[in-house]
Amino acid sequence: MLASTVTPGCYVHVPFCVSKCRYCAFFSETSHDQMAAWSDAVVDEARLLEPMFGAFDTLYLGGGTPSVLPDERLGALIDALRRVLRFREDAEITIELNPGDVDRDRAKRWRAMGIARASVGVQSFDDAALRFLGRRHDAARAGAVLDDLRGAGFESVGIDLIWGIPGQALGQTMRSLERALSFEPEHLSCYALTLEEGTPLQRDVAAGVVGQVSDDALADEAMALWGRLAGAGYDHYEVSSFARTRAHRSRHNTKYWHHAPYLGLGPAAHSFDGERRWANVRSVRDYVERVGAGQRPLAFEETLTEEQMRSERIVLGLRTSEGIARAWVNGSALEALRAEGLITLTDDRVIPTERGMLVADAMAVVLDGS
Repeated sequence: MLASTVTPGCYVHVPFCVSKCRYCAFFSETSHDQMAAWSDAVVDEARLLEPMFGAFDTLYLGGGTPSVLPDERLGALIDALRRVLRFREDAEITIELNPGDVDRDRAKRWRAMGIARASVGVQSFDDAALRFLGRRHDAARAGAVLDDLRGAGFESVGIDLIWGIPGQALGQTMRSLERALSFEPEHLSCYALTLEEGTPLQRDVAAGVVGQVSDDALADEAMALWGRLAGAGYDHYEVSSFARTRAHRSRHNTKYWHHAPYLGLGPAAHSFDGERRWANVRSVRDYVERVGAGQRPLAFEETLTEEQMRSERIVLGLRTSEGIARAWVNGSALEALRAEGLITLTDDRVIPTERGMLVADAMAVVLDGS
């Protein structure tokens, strides 16, 4: 674990959406009937688990779609968590949002609540791609909300983009990236579209209704995207994550990659206290009932062995520009990986190259067993 990230982070899973995107496997419900009970249960769960963690320096509202929460409920939830949990004075609050939910006045109210960082789920600036993905906004609305956030005083704005979309030519992907860069975001998250089991998109691909992008095409697309972002001066600090400067890296998400402790509140949220990991039930109703009964709403819990900790540090570290400690592997595979141009080596670190990041998971298997 890196010393700079030992402070824990707090994540709140907002399990509500207006509609489900066809590629998304994150837990959410389109019924909002339980929203009030859910927000009360989140605060109660925080009160139950507060003794297990120290002072937090991040509060991350993810989903689902956090921007579907009415402002009064959102503000009350943040205030309640501040009273129940310990937060450092410099704690950073981040909210994920759908472009269709926010205007300038609303963004100003969020800033007044202390929300400092906005992560905008644009996914694409190509309207055909947005329709394919099942998004409920268009490119014009995405651009408008980015302007609104700036006008409301947000100085830390992130844009989420998806690449590797079936039927989308490389030129379309690059034009979408150029449009994103024109807004000068402090952060970009560029995710390869993955086929998650049980999603409508996965079923369509399995049925042959939608074609699948080849591995070679995905590699070419990644190299083009990453090269353009490097040329624009962005720091590629994790496989899918790019920051304008080191200071603009996601303080919260970095905790996951550096194996730091984090508390997850809400249904389907995951937590890690440095030794134990647990996840909550994937049902708003079950979550509310269990917390209301004074019970932890667990779906599973495990204590990691030293070997599991080492393996996870390798898997997570190879996704980042910091890499991993050479001491975590015995080194028999290092020279071969370096000869293939997948890693660089220092006296004490194994650092993936851009090409290495493309195959980070496969390298982790090799090094974990070396």
